[in-house]
Amino acid sequence: MSMKAIGIILAGGNNEGRLGVLTDHRAAAALPVGSSYRAIDFTLSNMSNSGIGKVAVLTQYNSRSLRDHLTSSKWWDFGRKHGGLFVFTPFTSSTDSNWFRGTADSIYQNMTYLLRSNEEYVVITSGDSIYKMDYHKLVERHEEKGADITIAYQRMYRDDLNNFGIMEMDEGGRLLEFEEKPEHPKTNEASLGIYVISRTLLIDILNEIIPQGGFDFVKDILIAKRKELKIYGYEFKGYWNTLSTGVSAYYNVNMDFLKKEVRDAFINEYPYIETKAKDEPPAKYNKDADVRDSLVGSGTIFNGKVEHSIIFRKVYTGEGSVVKNSILMEGCRIGKDCVVENAILDKEVVLSDGQQIIGKSIHDLAILKKGTRL
Repeated sequence: MSMKAIGIILAGGNNEGRLGVLTDHRAAAALPVGSSYRAIDFTLSNMSNSGIGKVAVLTQYNSRSLRDHLTSSKWWDFGRKHGGLFVFTPFTSSTDSNWFRGTADSIYQNMTYLLRSNEEYVVITSGDSIYKMDYHKLVERHEEKGADITIAYQRMYRDDLNNFGIMEMDEGGRLLEFEEKPEHPKTNEASLGIYVISRTLLIDILNEIIPQGGFDFVKDILIAKRKELKIYGYEFKGYWNTLSTGVSAYYNVNMDFLKKEVRDAFINEYPYIETKAKDEPPAKYNKDADVRDSLVGSGTIFNGKVEHSIIFRKVYTGEGSVVKNSILMEGCRIGKDCVVENAILDKEVVLSDGQQIIGKSIHDLAILKKGTRL
Protein backbone atom coordinates (compact mmCIF):
# COMPACT_ATOMS: atom_id res chain seq x y z
CA MET A 1 0.00 0.00 0.00
CA SER A 2 1.65 3.20 -1.08
CA MET A 3 1.37 6.57 0.50
CA LYS A 4 1.29 10.13 -0.81
CA ALA A 5 4.55 11.01 0.89
CA ILE A 6 8.26 10.78 0.31
CA GLY A 7 10.74 10.26 3.13
CA ILE A 8 13.84 12.09 4.26
CA ILE A 9 16.08 10.52 6.92
CA LEU A 10 18.58 12.91 8.47
CA ALA A 11 21.46 10.58 9.23
CA GLY A 12 24.01 13.32 9.33
CA GLY A 13 26.02 13.66 12.41
CA ASN A 14 28.00 11.99 15.10
CA ASN A 15 25.94 13.99 17.59
CA GLU A 16 28.59 16.48 18.62
CA GLY A 17 30.84 13.83 20.03
CA ARG A 18 28.45 12.79 22.78
CA LEU A 19 28.94 9.17 21.76
CA GLY A 20 32.72 9.40 22.08
CA VAL A 21 34.82 6.73 20.40
CA LEU A 22 31.70 4.85 19.28
CA THR A 23 31.20 7.43 16.54
CA ASP A 24 34.87 8.02 15.69
CA HIS A 25 34.49 5.87 12.60
CA ARG A 26 30.76 5.73 11.95
CA ALA A 27 27.67 7.89 11.85
CA ALA A 28 25.34 7.46 14.84
CA ALA A 29 22.72 6.08 12.45
CA ALA A 30 25.04 3.17 11.66
CA LEU A 31 25.51 2.14 15.31
CA PRO A 32 24.74 -1.53 15.97
CA VAL A 33 21.62 -2.22 18.05
CA GLY A 34 19.98 -5.30 19.56
CA SER A 35 22.52 -7.88 18.31
CA SER A 36 21.45 -7.80 14.66
CA TYR A 37 20.34 -4.31 13.65
CA ARG A 38 21.76 -0.91 12.95
CA ALA A 39 20.00 2.17 14.25
CA ILE A 40 18.81 3.33 10.84
CA ASP A 41 17.03 0.01 10.17
CA PHE A 42 14.17 1.10 12.42
CA THR A 43 13.37 4.30 10.54
CA LEU A 44 13.91 2.63 7.16
CA SER A 45 11.54 -0.18 8.08
CA ASN A 46 8.97 2.35 9.32
CA MET A 47 9.15 4.14 5.95
CA SER A 48 8.79 0.92 3.99
CA ASN A 49 6.06 -0.50 6.28
CA SER A 50 4.12 2.77 6.02
CA GLY A 51 4.10 2.50 2.24
CA ILE A 52 6.60 5.28 1.58
CA GLY A 53 8.38 4.01 -1.51
CA LYS A 54 10.89 6.77 -2.03
CA VAL A 55 13.34 7.70 0.70
CA ALA A 56 16.42 9.91 0.77
CA VAL A 57 19.05 9.34 3.43
CA LEU A 58 21.08 12.50 4.00
CA THR A 59 24.44 11.62 5.46
CA GLN A 60 27.47 13.62 6.22
CA TYR A 61 29.80 12.42 8.84
CA ASN A 62 31.71 9.14 8.54
CA SER A 63 29.09 7.83 6.21
CA ARG A 64 31.06 4.96 4.64
CA SER A 65 29.78 2.30 7.04
CA LEU A 66 26.29 3.66 6.55
CA ARG A 67 26.59 3.61 2.76
CA ASP A 68 27.89 0.03 2.81
CA HIS A 69 24.90 -0.98 4.90
CA LEU A 70 22.40 0.82 2.67
CA THR A 71 23.62 -0.64 -0.62
CA SER A 72 21.38 -3.60 0.21
CA SER A 73 18.18 -1.61 -0.13
CA LYS A 74 16.29 -4.76 -1.16
CA TRP A 75 16.02 -5.71 2.52
CA TRP A 76 13.69 -2.77 3.06
CA ASP A 77 11.81 -3.32 -0.19
CA PHE A 78 12.94 -0.07 -1.80
CA GLY A 79 13.61 -1.86 -5.08
CA ARG A 80 13.98 0.31 -8.16
CA LYS A 81 10.34 -0.23 -9.12
CA HIS A 82 9.27 1.41 -5.84
CA GLY A 83 11.14 4.61 -6.57
CA GLY A 84 13.93 3.53 -4.36
CA LEU A 85 16.36 4.53 -1.72
CA PHE A 86 18.70 7.45 -2.35
CA VAL A 87 21.80 8.12 -0.31
CA PHE A 88 23.12 11.67 -0.54
CA THR A 89 26.37 12.95 0.89
CA PRO A 90 27.65 16.51 0.59
CA PHE A 91 30.48 15.34 -1.65
CA THR A 92 28.21 13.87 -4.27
CA SER A 93 25.37 16.30 -4.10
CA SER A 94 26.88 19.73 -3.78
CA THR A 95 28.84 21.67 -6.32
CA ASP A 96 31.49 23.04 -4.00
CA SER A 97 31.58 20.05 -1.64
CA ASN A 98 30.21 22.19 1.14
CA TRP A 99 29.51 20.28 4.29
CA PHE A 100 25.88 20.65 5.22
CA ARG A 101 25.60 23.63 7.52
CA GLY A 102 22.56 22.28 9.32
CA THR A 103 19.52 20.06 8.93
CA ALA A 104 17.57 22.51 6.75
CA ASP A 105 20.65 23.11 4.63
CA SER A 106 21.14 19.38 4.03
CA ILE A 107 17.61 19.19 2.61
CA TYR A 108 18.13 22.37 0.59
CA GLN A 109 21.31 21.00 -0.97
CA ASN A 110 19.27 18.03 -2.19
CA MET A 111 16.43 20.17 -3.48
CA THR A 112 16.23 18.27 -6.78
CA TYR A 113 14.96 15.26 -4.79
CA LEU A 114 12.00 17.39 -3.66
CA LEU A 115 11.48 18.99 -7.06
CA ARG A 116 11.51 15.69 -8.94
CA SER A 117 8.93 14.11 -6.68
CA ASN A 118 5.21 14.68 -7.00
CA GLU A 119 3.95 13.24 -3.71
CA GLU A 120 2.02 15.68 -1.58
CA TYR A 121 3.91 15.30 1.71
CA VAL A 122 7.40 14.85 3.08
CA VAL A 123 7.99 12.81 6.24
CA ILE A 124 11.26 13.96 7.82
CA THR A 125 12.92 11.81 10.49
CA SER A 126 16.33 11.20 12.02
CA GLY A 127 18.32 8.02 11.61
CA ASP A 128 19.31 7.36 15.21
CA SER A 129 16.00 6.69 16.97
CA ILE A 130 14.65 3.27 17.86
CA TYR A 131 10.88 2.95 17.49
CA LYS A 132 8.12 1.55 15.31
CA MET A 133 5.62 4.05 13.92
CA ASP A 134 2.96 4.00 11.23
CA TYR A 135 3.52 7.33 9.46
CA HIS A 136 0.00 7.09 7.98
CA LYS A 137 -1.38 8.11 11.36
CA LEU A 138 0.96 11.08 11.49
CA VAL A 139 -0.19 12.23 8.04
CA GLU A 140 -3.86 11.63 8.96
CA ARG A 141 -3.48 13.88 12.00
CA HIS A 142 -1.73 16.46 9.80
CA GLU A 143 -4.65 16.53 7.34
CA GLU A 144 -7.29 16.47 10.06
CA LYS A 145 -5.87 19.63 11.62
CA GLY A 146 -5.12 21.34 8.32
CA ALA A 147 -1.60 21.76 9.67
CA ASP A 148 1.41 23.27 7.92
CA ILE A 149 3.76 21.09 9.95
CA THR A 150 3.01 18.24 12.35
CA ILE A 151 5.56 17.13 14.95
CA ALA A 152 5.47 13.71 16.61
CA TYR A 153 6.03 14.03 20.35
CA GLN A 154 5.98 11.88 23.44
CA ARG A 155 5.24 12.63 27.10
CA MET A 156 8.54 11.63 28.66
CA TYR A 157 9.21 10.60 32.20
CA ARG A 158 12.99 10.80 32.20
CA ASP A 159 15.53 13.01 33.84
CA ASP A 160 17.31 14.20 30.69
CA LEU A 161 14.52 16.27 29.12
CA ASN A 162 17.08 19.01 28.53
CA ASN A 163 18.39 16.87 25.64
CA PHE A 164 15.17 17.35 23.69
CA GLY A 165 13.01 19.92 21.97
CA ILE A 166 10.24 20.68 24.48
CA MET A 167 6.82 21.67 23.17
CA GLU A 168 4.01 23.72 24.66
CA MET A 169 0.67 23.27 22.92
CA ASP A 170 -2.85 24.60 23.34
CA GLU A 171 -5.86 22.32 24.06
CA GLY A 172 -6.25 21.61 20.35
CA GLY A 173 -2.65 20.47 20.07
CA ARG A 174 -1.36 23.55 18.25
CA LEU A 175 2.22 24.49 19.03
CA LEU A 176 2.60 27.67 21.07
CA GLU A 177 6.25 27.43 22.13
CA PHE A 178 9.17 25.21 21.20
CA GLU A 179 12.35 25.28 23.25
CA GLU A 180 15.41 23.42 22.04
CA LYS A 181 17.25 21.66 24.90
CA PRO A 182 15.94 23.98 27.63
CA GLU A 183 17.70 24.02 30.99
CA HIS A 184 14.32 24.08 32.77
CA PRO A 185 11.73 22.31 30.61
CA LYS A 186 8.21 23.76 31.03
CA THR A 187 6.45 20.55 29.93
CA ASN A 188 7.42 16.91 29.45
CA GLU A 189 6.15 16.86 25.87
CA ALA A 190 9.29 16.20 23.86
CA SER A 191 9.64 16.35 20.10
CA LEU A 192 10.79 13.05 18.55
CA GLY A 193 12.33 14.81 15.57
CA ILE A 194 9.69 13.30 13.26
CA TYR A 195 7.82 15.80 11.10
CA VAL A 196 5.35 15.92 8.23
CA ILE A 197 5.13 18.96 5.95
CA SER A 198 3.72 19.53 2.48
CA ARG A 199 6.41 19.17 -0.17
CA THR A 200 5.68 22.50 -1.86
CA LEU A 201 5.61 24.35 1.47
CA LEU A 202 8.98 22.84 2.39
CA ILE A 203 10.47 23.97 -0.92
CA ASP A 204 9.09 27.50 -0.43
CA ILE A 205 10.36 27.79 3.15
CA LEU A 206 13.84 26.52 2.27
CA ASN A 207 14.09 28.92 -0.68
CA GLU A 208 13.21 31.73 1.70
CA ILE A 209 15.37 30.96 4.76
CA ILE A 210 18.60 29.49 3.32
CA PRO A 211 19.66 32.67 1.44
CA GLN A 212 19.09 34.55 4.71
CA GLY A 213 21.46 32.19 6.55
CA GLY A 214 18.84 29.97 8.19
CA PHE A 215 20.30 26.47 8.11
CA ASP A 216 18.59 24.63 10.94
CA PHE A 217 15.20 22.94 10.72
CA VAL A 218 14.35 23.39 14.40
CA LYS A 219 15.75 26.86 15.01
CA ASP A 220 15.04 28.53 11.69
CA ILE A 221 11.74 26.88 10.78
CA LEU A 222 9.94 25.45 13.81
CA ILE A 223 10.96 28.07 16.34
CA ALA A 224 11.22 31.08 14.03
CA LYS A 225 7.90 30.39 12.32
CA ARG A 226 5.89 28.90 15.18
CA LYS A 227 3.51 31.89 15.20
CA GLU A 228 2.86 32.28 11.48
CA LEU A 229 2.64 28.56 10.60
CA LYS A 230 0.03 26.17 11.91
CA ILE A 231 2.21 23.63 13.68
CA TYR A 232 0.53 20.76 15.50
CA GLY A 233 1.67 17.91 17.72
CA TYR A 234 0.90 14.21 17.20
CA GLU A 235 1.26 12.15 20.37
CA PHE A 236 3.10 8.84 19.95
CA LYS A 237 2.60 6.32 22.73
CA GLY A 238 4.75 3.38 21.64
CA TYR A 239 8.35 2.55 22.60
CA TRP A 240 10.71 5.31 21.50
CA ASN A 241 14.31 5.89 22.39
CA THR A 242 17.29 7.57 20.84
CA LEU A 243 20.99 6.79 20.80
CA SER A 244 22.01 10.35 20.27
CA THR A 245 22.05 11.65 23.82
CA GLY A 246 25.20 9.74 24.77
CA VAL A 247 26.85 6.47 25.63
CA SER A 248 24.48 5.57 28.44
CA ALA A 249 21.53 6.07 26.08
CA TYR A 250 23.22 3.73 23.60
CA TYR A 251 23.75 1.16 26.36
CA ASN A 252 20.19 1.45 27.68
CA VAL A 253 18.57 1.07 24.26
CA ASN A 254 20.53 -2.13 23.68
CA MET A 255 19.66 -3.50 27.10
CA ASP A 256 15.99 -2.72 26.46
CA PHE A 257 16.11 -5.46 23.82
CA LEU A 258 16.45 -7.98 26.64
CA LYS A 259 12.94 -6.98 27.77
CA LYS A 260 10.30 -9.23 26.29
CA GLU A 261 7.81 -6.46 25.49
CA VAL A 262 10.40 -4.36 23.64
CA ARG A 263 11.69 -7.31 21.64
CA ASP A 264 8.19 -8.48 20.83
CA ALA A 265 7.22 -5.06 19.50
CA PHE A 266 10.10 -5.06 17.01
CA ILE A 267 10.61 -8.73 16.22
CA ASN A 268 7.37 -10.63 16.84
CA GLU A 269 4.63 -8.17 15.92
CA TYR A 270 3.87 -7.29 12.33
CA PRO A 271 5.08 -5.15 10.60
CA TYR A 272 8.63 -6.26 11.37
CA ILE A 273 11.88 -4.34 11.46
CA GLU A 274 14.09 -5.50 8.58
CA THR A 275 17.85 -5.48 8.34
CA LYS A 276 20.52 -6.56 5.88
CA ALA A 277 20.78 -10.33 6.23
CA LYS A 278 24.14 -12.05 6.74
CA ASP A 279 25.01 -15.59 5.70
CA GLU A 280 26.63 -17.05 8.77
CA PRO A 281 26.27 -20.22 10.76
CA PRO A 282 24.10 -20.08 13.88
CA ALA A 283 25.73 -19.39 17.25
CA LYS A 284 27.51 -22.34 18.85
CA TYR A 285 27.56 -23.12 22.58
CA ASN A 286 30.45 -25.39 23.53
CA LYS A 287 30.26 -27.75 26.49
CA ASP A 288 31.29 -25.28 29.21
CA ALA A 289 29.30 -22.36 27.81
CA ASP A 290 26.73 -20.80 30.11
CA VAL A 291 24.76 -18.03 28.41
CA ARG A 292 21.66 -16.47 29.94
CA ASP A 293 19.47 -13.38 29.54
CA SER A 294 21.40 -12.33 26.44
CA LEU A 295 20.86 -11.68 22.75
CA VAL A 296 23.30 -13.34 20.43
CA GLY A 297 24.26 -12.69 16.81
CA SER A 298 25.02 -15.33 14.21
CA GLY A 299 28.42 -16.97 13.85
CA THR A 300 29.27 -16.52 17.54
CA ILE A 301 31.10 -19.24 19.53
CA PHE A 302 30.84 -19.44 23.33
CA ASN A 303 33.14 -21.29 25.70
CA GLY A 304 32.55 -19.14 28.78
CA LYS A 305 29.82 -17.46 30.82
CA VAL A 306 27.67 -14.65 29.48
CA GLU A 307 24.93 -12.90 31.42
CA HIS A 308 22.61 -9.95 30.65
CA SER A 309 24.55 -8.90 27.56
CA ILE A 310 24.09 -8.05 23.90
CA ILE A 311 26.44 -10.03 21.68
CA PHE A 312 26.75 -9.19 17.97
CA ARG A 313 27.96 -11.37 15.09
CA LYS A 314 31.07 -13.53 15.00
CA VAL A 315 32.11 -13.00 18.62
CA TYR A 316 34.30 -15.62 20.33
CA THR A 317 34.62 -16.17 24.08
CA GLY A 318 37.32 -18.40 25.59
CA GLU A 319 37.09 -20.97 28.40
CA GLY A 320 36.66 -19.62 31.90
CA SER A 321 35.73 -16.15 30.63
CA VAL A 322 32.88 -14.14 32.16
CA VAL A 323 30.92 -11.43 30.33
CA LYS A 324 28.28 -9.48 32.27
CA ASN A 325 26.10 -6.41 31.60
CA SER A 326 28.06 -5.71 28.45
CA ILE A 327 27.78 -5.06 24.73
CA LEU A 328 30.23 -6.88 22.46
CA MET A 329 30.15 -5.73 18.85
CA GLU A 330 30.93 -7.79 15.80
CA GLY A 331 34.15 -9.81 15.67
CA CYS A 332 35.26 -9.35 19.31
CA ARG A 333 37.53 -12.12 20.62
CA ILE A 334 37.67 -12.73 24.35
CA GLY A 335 40.53 -14.94 25.56
CA LYS A 336 40.49 -17.53 28.35
CA ASP A 337 39.77 -16.47 31.94
CA CYS A 338 38.88 -12.89 31.00
CA VAL A 339 36.33 -10.77 32.86
CA VAL A 340 34.25 -8.20 30.96
CA GLU A 341 31.69 -6.34 33.03
CA ASN A 342 29.76 -3.06 32.57
CA ALA A 343 31.56 -2.54 29.28
CA ILE A 344 31.06 -1.75 25.63
CA LEU A 345 33.57 -3.36 23.27
CA ASP A 346 33.45 -1.91 19.78
CA LYS A 347 34.10 -4.09 16.73
CA GLU A 348 37.08 -6.43 16.55
CA VAL A 349 38.38 -5.85 20.06
CA VAL A 350 40.77 -8.66 21.05
CA LEU A 351 41.50 -9.51 24.68
CA SER A 352 44.35 -11.90 25.37
CA ASP A 353 43.96 -14.51 28.15
CA GLY A 354 43.35 -13.21 31.66
CA GLN A 355 42.43 -9.60 30.77
CA GLN A 356 39.89 -7.73 32.90
CA ILE A 357 37.75 -4.93 31.52
CA ILE A 358 35.45 -3.77 34.30
CA GLY A 359 33.39 -0.56 34.31
CA LYS A 360 32.51 0.93 37.70
CA SER A 361 28.78 0.55 37.01
CA ILE A 362 26.30 0.59 34.16
CA HIS A 363 26.36 4.38 34.52
CA ASP A 364 30.13 4.50 34.28
CA LEU A 365 31.00 2.01 31.56
CA ALA A 366 34.38 0.83 30.36
CA ILE A 367 34.58 1.44 26.60
CA LEU A 368 37.14 -0.04 24.23
CA LYS A 369 37.36 1.49 20.79
CA LYS A 370 37.27 -0.47 17.54
CA GLY A 371 40.22 -2.80 16.97
CA THR A 372 41.73 -2.43 20.46
CA ARG A 373 44.12 -5.30 21.34
CA LEU A 374 44.98 -5.96 24.93
